[in-house]
Order: sequence, then C-alpha cells, then structure tokens
Amino acid sequence: MTTTIATRRITGLQPTGELHLGNLLGAIQPMVRDQYTSDSIVFLADLHALTVTHEPRRLRENTLRQATVLLAAGLDPDRALFYVQSQVADHAELHYLLECTTAYGEAHRMIQFREKSADRADVRLSLLTYPVMQAADILLHDAVEVPVGEDQRQHVELTRDIATRFNHRYGDTFVVPRVVTPTVAARVMDLTNPTAKMGKTTSSASGAIGLLDPPDLVTRKINRAVTDSDGIIEYDPALRPGVSNLLEILASCVGGTPAGVAADFTGYGQLKRGTAEAVLGLLRPLQARYETLSRDPGYVRLVLAEGAERARARTAETVFRAKRAIGVLT
Repeated sequence: MTTTIATRRITGLQPTGELHLGNLLGAIQPMVRDQYTSDSIVFLADLHALTVTHEPRRLRENTLRQATVLLAAGLDPDRALFYVQSQVADHAELHYLLECTTAYGEAHRMIQFREKSADRADVRLSLLTYPVMQAADILLHDAVEVPVGEDQRQHVELTRDIATRFNHRYGDTFVVPRVVTPTVAARVMDLTNPTAKMGKTTSSASGAIGLLDPPDLVTRKINRAVTDSDGIIEYDPALRPGVSNLLEILASCVGGTPAGVAADFTGYGQLKRGTAEAVLGLLRPLQARYETLSRDPGYVRLVLAEGAERARARTAETVFRAKRAIGVLT
C-alpha cells in the first residue's frame, strides 16, 4: 500500500448549469482555503454530466467556463491538483472494476437516483451507476477526506462500503475515506424558496445568485428574496427559513455567525441591503479576475492539460494496484 498524506482532500464539481453563490460559499471557498493546508485535488466531473440529457457544445463551454471561474476564485494549480475528469482515463477504468464489486441494489437505493429517475422515460444506465464512478473518483487518489454537503453523504458512504469490501475480498488496496461537512453555508437555500437548496439546475432564475451575475441583478434578486411575515430578524431555520437564509449568506460573506450578524439589523430592508453589499463585495474581485482570464482561454486549457498529466502520473499506480488485486493480468 502506498503512503498517503493524512489531509489529502478531493472535490469534484459537475460542469452543468452556472456556478452560484451556494457553490462559492459551500464548496469553492473551502477548497481554496484547503489548498494551503492539505494535499488538495479538484476536478471537473464532466463524465457525470453525461448521465442526463445534455448538449455537447454547451458541455464543453460549461467545462471551460467553470474552470475559469474556479481559477478566478483563487484556486492555484501550483498548490492544488486541478484537471478535467474525462482527460484522465483511469477514472473510467477504475469505475468498471468497482462496478464488479458493487451490487445492483446498492446503486438502486441511492436517493439521488430515485429522485432524478422518477417520472422519466429516458433514464440512462449511467445515472444508476454514477455513484460508483464517484467512488472511483475518490479512491483513485487515496483521498482521506471528502468535503460534501448532506445531500452527497450517502454517496461517500457507498464509497466507503465499496472500498472496505474490495480490501476485504482482494487485499489492502484502497484508503477508506471519510466525509467532511462544512459547518457554515453548507446548504445555501434558494432565495425564492428557502426550504430548497440553491442549485445550478434546480433553482429558478431569481432563486440563485450566479457568480457572474452583474451587480444590479444580484441586488435585485436579494431585494426580492422571500422573508417572513412577522418582521423579526432571528436565526431560526425551522421557523424563519427566509430570514435565516439571508443571515447565513451574510455571515458566510463577512466571516461571522448567522446569530451574531442578526443583532446588527432591525428590519428586513436593512438586512437585504447589508446582505447585498456583502455579496457584491465578495463577487467583485472574482468577476474582475474572470474577465482577465476569459480573454486567454488557451492559458486555462494549458492549466487543465498540465493538471491531467500530473493526475495520470498518480492514478495509474492506483489502477495497477486494483487490477493486480482483483485478478486482472498486469
């Protein structure tokens, strides 16, 4: 077994839809911080995006745009391993090996599969098996920690089960990872429906703040955000989901706690103005950097190509280990 770094972390983002404020606060900012204290891997999971109907040209555009946004947000390819999933074939090869050690029932009972396949006639087989590819994504790198929200915890638990079973049947091969859940802004909610998570493809146009939205649009969306009827500014997600969502967003932008920042406001209008100012202050430098990087897509492509080359140097050894263990002639 190879020696692993205790703080190796991996994060994957699907290049579908537009990256939004929830992605920035819940995933991107933590990964930028982690790159200074851990061995960080960040990849764009474009193979996962093939599990549902998609337009090929748009997928390529989204992949390049999201890579540019991540670099603009502070991801440093000299510190973090950053690449596109499809450019490292070991993801697909290990995926198949892990499918051969995973039961149909395990994949079928995944909550996201049941939700995404409900009332659809065109369910793709890859939608059923993509949690197994997600396991391959993680296990390829001997990752110890996987930062995810609660909606992805089940998939990481499946990864743990697969790795443990493989190790038991075929010998010590994989590091068994653990979940790391962000404590603040792990679930930024939809501005128009604060009981639902802000999503790249599930939120309405006014419910999600895109990272590239112009300032006037950001302000307008926050001003129209759903609050509550009693006028009380208090952090209570169960009783006051709208106000609590704004407080969580504000706290994440300024580095406070939702309950702590609540004391600074006496009315909903004031709270919305303060939240808008904080969000715009967070987005301005990102958008300025994005404008610069987007003028040189060749640079972004080079960063991704170099990252893929570095990744292949690491993942090839993992696949060799797995093939040897499972009985494939190597």
